[in-house]
Amino acid sequence: MGTANLIGLGNLLWHQSKMAVPRAHRDIYPMFQSLPPGDFRNLVQYADRKVLQEAIQVTTEGAPVDKLYYVISGGIEVVKRGERFNMPPNLFVGEVAYITDQKSAATTCLPAGAEVLEWDVATLRARAAKRARFKLAIEAMISSDLALKVAFAVAPHRNSWVADAQAHRSQKA
Repeated sequence: MGTANLIGLGNLLWHQSKMAVPRAHRDIYPMFQSLPPGDFRNLVQYADRKVLQEAIQVTTEGAPVDKLYYVISGGIEVVKRGERFNMPPNLFVGEVAYITDQKSAATTCLPAGAEVLEWDVATLRARAAKRARFKLAIEAMISSDLALKVAFAVAPHRNSWVADAQAHRSQKA
């Protein structure tokens, strides 16, 4: 029993330790402050981090979403119900379709040079079905993103909302 307790305590300490954050992703961990290091490690383990060589359309309004993106750098161009607007980086793309298991709510394009984390939706769903903690980590990460979008969604054409969102994030840091 003592050995089991020591193993459990060791796992708990490792999960909370910043050393659990993979070196390749330490630079972006501050963007995911709401996640303990171990949960962040589990999430990025399934992500493909890349810099886009050309502009791409990552979602199409009314079409299924097979990839979930987190935009590290670069702008996000969104077209929803004929309205076009831009969003800043440090946001998810495809998260509403992922959470609701519905089709995409908007068409989204990312520019050449944008840096992203990309997850395969089927892989995330399969992993989440097997591990409750993993599912909670994904939902926590996306919920924080959605809350920020809702807070500043009143006027997407108003340019100051980007500055407002960034100021809000820096207050939390």
